[in-house]
Amino acid sequence: LQLIYWLGLLVFTVPSLLAVSQVSLCAAVMGALESRGVLRRMSDMLEMLMKRMDILARLENSTDFHKGDEARFPLDRFQPAAGLMERIQAIAQNVSDIAIKVDQILRNSLLNGKGMEGRRDQCEVPRDPKYPDCAGKVEWMRARWTSDPCYAFFGVDGTECSFLIYLSEVEWFCPPLPWRNHTVAVPSPPPPPRAQAAFRRDLARLLELIGTGKESLSFMKKRIRHLAQQWLRAARRLEQRLAGRQRDQKHILVHIGFLTEESGDVFSPRVLKGGPLGEMVQWADILAALFMLGHSLRVTVSLKELQSHLGVPPGRGNCPLTSPLPFDLIYTDYHGLQQMKQHMGLSFKKYRCRVRVIDTFGTEPAYNHEEYATLRGYRTNWGYWNLQPSQFMTMFRQGEVPGHSQQVHGDPWHCASICQEPRAAAPARVPAAAEEGKGG
Repeated sequence: LQLIYWLGLLVFTVPSLLAVSQVSLCAAVMGALESRGVLRRMSDMLEMLMKRMDILARLENSTDFHKGDEARFPLDRFQPAAGLMERIQAIAQNVSDIAIKVDQILRNSLLNGKGMEGRRDQCEVPRDPKYPDCAGKVEWMRARWTSDPCYAFFGVDGTECSFLIYLSEVEWFCPPLPWRNHTVAVPSPPPPPRAQAAFRRDLARLLELIGTGKESLSFMKKRIRHLAQQWLRAARRLEQRLAGRQRDQKHILVHIGFLTEESGDVFSPRVLKGGPLGEMVQWADILAALFMLGHSLRVTVSLKELQSHLGVPPGRGNCPLTSPLPFDLIYTDYHGLQQMKQHMGLSFKKYRCRVRVIDTFGTEPAYNHEEYATLRGYRTNWGYWNLQPSQFMTMFRQGEVPGHSQQVHGDPWHCASICQEPRAAAPARVPAAAEEGKGG
């Protein structure tokens, strides 16, 4: 009976072992570590079956077995056991061959991995005259790459190659590494035609965009509603003057920095107590003008919303934005300007020509120009931004600033028209700013 049991076990087990051997071969190709576990289990099963077959063979050759049970169990009924033994031995040989192949795969994989790690750890700083700052930036990364989590977000792990990958692919201080995968530059298709701006007749959507929750916002909305009819009449007159001229719709972010919690928001609690309202009047008029002209607006009064709209990576703001800036223009104040500089990294310098600063009374060139302000000690909390005068939005009309009659020419909406570095100028005792053009 014991012999019949084990023979039955072999009959049902051997096909399974054959199937497992095929699976193991696939595993050897798909994953060497997983296949090792399969092979180990197969070896254990084969070893157990071989032991059992050896016991059966000894039982078959024993004289007591033949004498006691020869009449009931003829010997020819146990002849298939020899064939099963051969099949098991063949499977064992296949398992051995597969084990050798798996070891080879593992060995090659480890060697390739070590080679790649060695290659990545042995990157040399390129000496390319087109990238003179590369070596200095790599040295800085060695000492301070853990100072901001944004570097790890972009894959920096402390190795030389991770520094070079970051400085060449995220920032632009080093040349691309030759062993990195670089897609062939394919001419990008022309951008789709921009949506055309159309004058709006209803301010309800603007009031929703401004939001609620702050007394300052309530004051702005009240002013917009109070002057709604004047805005509508002005929009109709301007539409008649333009005579159907096409205007591209701009994507504009309006970030009111002085209302953020990070800046203290000292104005909102004082709105109903006689506090200063000049900035809020100016903001309300700018929002109404941009909206009536038909542009696409996003309004933010919190740092978290600003980071989300700009695509700021997690960290302390030392890394560039994760994607190109999605806005044609950004209207903000000095608080918002400081927040943008703190969280946009190098992208702030790249996109600063798109910024329009709400500067109620203007900023003199002596305080705005970076080099001149540094040499003369004119650095202040509101100056030193090195912006073009036409980027400052004041309450003065063009040509009405005393001693500053020069007009701002060119398309006031076009970024390239004001993206030149300002020239050094002698300090003037008048605001070096003029309001943006009125033509939309």
